[in-house]
Amino acid sequence: MKTIIAAFCLILILAGSAAALEVAGVNVEPSLTVNNHVLKLNGYGIRKKMFIKVYIGSLYADKRLTSAAAALSDNGDKLIRMNFLHSKVEKEKIIEAFNEGIVNNSPDLAGSADAKKFLALFTADFKRGDLVDLALGANGTVSASHNGKLLGTVSSAKLAKGLLAIWLGDKPADESLKKGMLGKD
Repeated sequence: MKTIIAAFCLILILAGSAAALEVAGVNVEPSLTVNNHVLKLNGYGIRKKMFIKVYIGSLYADKRLTSAAAALSDNGDKLIRMNFLHSKVEKEKIIEAFNEGIVNNSPDLAGSADAKKFLALFTADFKRGDLVDLALGANGTVSASHNGKLLGTVSSAKLAKGLLAIWLGDKPADESLKKGMLGKD
């Protein structure tokens, strides 16, 4: 009887503490707390550029989002996490990639004061092992952090949606990554 009770307790403990997934040697957390809300991993994938693995992109949300339309219209908190795999991505390339994603998916946002303010937050290169978070608040606040250090915030619901569209819009940065972030891999 003690063995059965011990086994049952072990199952409850293991069920309550979901372990991180390992993707390309990196732990991808099953949930994160953002703005005092627990966000669950919606999906993830690897951003590749000409066969080079650049980063693992993960989407976290407060509810399951299975389509780009649902994600882009959802008003809940979201977080995009990038775990960098490539040895080095220069800040100019980072800014260029974000800007290209905005131009391709939210042309009305391109060149706006909010887009410029967001792009100006990135002042350093990203290296293998770096962690970049883009928190997209339900209130329209966009917060960017690099290795846990807050780079800054921009209050703009239009920018928050435009940034999400970089990965989930009609012209995503990487179609395979889009599918992965929507849990379709």
